Amino acid sequence: MKTPLLDTIRQPDDLKKISCAQLPALCAEIRGFLLESVSKTGGHLASNLGVIELTVALHYALNSPVDKLVFDVGHQCYTHKLLTGRREGFAALRKLNGLSGFPNPGESEHDSFLAGHGNTALSLAVGMAQAKKLKGEPGQVVAIIGDGAFTGGMVYEGLNNIEKLDNLVLVLNDNKMSISKNVGAMARYLTRLRTAPQYFRAKENVQDFLEAIPLVGKPVKNAIHLGKAALRRSLYHSTMFEEMGFQYVGPVDGHDVVQMAELFANLRHPTGPLFVHVVTTKGKGYEPAEQNPGEFHGVNSFDPAQLPDPDVAPKESFSNCFGKTLTQLAGQDEHICAITAAMKYGTGLQFFHKAYPNRFFDVGMAEQHAVTFAAGLASQGMLPVVSIYSTFLQRSYDQMIHDVGLLQQKVLFAVDRAGLVPGDGETHQGIYDPAYFSNLDIPVYSPCNYEELQYCLAQLTRNMPGPAAVRYPRGGQAAALAELGCTGAAYDLVRRQNDSDVVLVSYGSETEDALQASLLLAEHGHNADVCKLLQIHPLPSDLIEELKRYKIILFAEECVRRGGIGEHLLYALHAAGWQGVYLHSAVDQLSLPHATVPEMKQVLGLDARALAQKVEENLV
Repeated sequence: MKTPLLDTIRQPDDLKKISCAQLPALCAEIRGFLLESVSKTGGHLASNLGVIELTVALHYALNSPVDKLVFDVGHQCYTHKLLTGRREGFAALRKLNGLSGFPNPGESEHDSFLAGHGNTALSLAVGMAQAKKLKGEPGQVVAIIGDGAFTGGMVYEGLNNIEKLDNLVLVLNDNKMSISKNVGAMARYLTRLRTAPQYFRAKENVQDFLEAIPLVGKPVKNAIHLGKAALRRSLYHSTMFEEMGFQYVGPVDGHDVVQMAELFANLRHPTGPLFVHVVTTKGKGYEPAEQNPGEFHGVNSFDPAQLPDPDVAPKESFSNCFGKTLTQLAGQDEHICAITAAMKYGTGLQFFHKAYPNRFFDVGMAEQHAVTFAAGLASQGMLPVVSIYSTFLQRSYDQMIHDVGLLQQKVLFAVDRAGLVPGDGETHQGIYDPAYFSNLDIPVYSPCNYEELQYCLAQLTRNMPGPAAVRYPRGGQAAALAELGCTGAAYDLVRRQNDSDVVLVSYGSETEDALQASLLLAEHGHNADVCKLLQIHPLPSDLIEELKRYKIILFAEECVRRGGIGEHLLYALHAAGWQGVYLHSAVDQLSLPHATVPEMKQVLGLDARALAQKVEENLV
């Protein structure tokens, strides 16, 4: 597609060479570019289509990187990246050595912070704005926060600490509120009036004048303030933010780029923290994404001309297998409840929600609340199943300890996206949960295929003395692992050969690499058995005796090395008197690249070839 205006922009300063009247045409070019590009590479689509005009307006009025933009959540930064010299990188978006799907200071000076998790931007922005004050540096700090992030408590902690930072702007990207015509017209008029520079000067002059009048001045000033607050409350419920210390501006049409460019230019010199309420449509400009933004939140490559039916279930995956299985079990047990944190579709719980809406709870980006809420349900005899991505579940570590662990509440954690996760890079990897669950002494199960997942869910929901966790990877099951079926055993020797002195031990999807490594060793004349764990903590009681007969044990896991299951196994083997060679392949580097899972395994030495080579190097 032709993009004559976008072609002229390499850095934010180039944007200012375009007239304000040309901005709508530029936004149309960006929307077409993103739709075409993301349809080929995959990525976060709906959220980025919704903030094009907002991002253009901010860069048109501001001066990056002197002015700082902090995105929450960071995946809405695609337009920002286009305007800051990274257009060519979109061909390799979220690929190894390519463009990150999130802001990353290592990639550009225009990216203020690494932002992969939600409701963190305001706290970051308050810290940055305060640092500018302490160092005497110019510029504003703008936090762009989606309304979904306001479901997380950290935003409100930040709101409580804004003090009188006149270099702080909070932009609420509200893509859920609809404004009626009468309120919208009045709001636009008031917004234009209240953001003009003359307004700020007049406001300060009136305040100074009233404060100078003895006795009656301050009461009159307070009366005017209360009257204005009452009017704004009746129009658009702004008072809460003003009571927190912000000057509220809005609601503003988030797709009127000209109006917003003028607004942000007028707000360059405020007298205190600003709260700008911008209303947008998620998926703007692409009808399927507008109608069903949940399906187009994060996408693989797709055909933009195809209009998918949002009621048709996506292709099979561990997430959907979990959702369908839990729905079936809930039909047999009315105590089962499902809880997620703003990821109904991502976790496969749309099936549960449709069948049992009264027992389904989406708490928003509030993982801490989700876990303690589940503990409350469990304390009253319900059976809550908390389904959260591994990378987000770690935010509720304290609640796991105190609210679930200490009283051994019957809460089942369904840990989605466990292990290595493609595309999203270091902020979204599920590499910590085996370590923290095992150190909290919460039983953990790691199925390698759908049958094992279904078995674990059925067994745990029927007989669970305390908390437990079942973890499974993103995407579908591997064909080689699907063939293993499910024996129901805590572990299985899935490949056994006569007189083998070597065993490869693993769990979950990494079992496939262990099996392939065994075949590679066989090609070189070396026998190696393969042991697959379903129960990874506590280690099965008879596992140690089974493994003690081997001279070389290689344990491979998509988990951090320190505190991981491999270290637990080594300790148990040594405690049992085993004196063989122990090889532990795990995740040593915490900053992982955005790449495919096979590519990350090659980087980490967790692919089949690396495992086989490691064994061969230790054969006598």
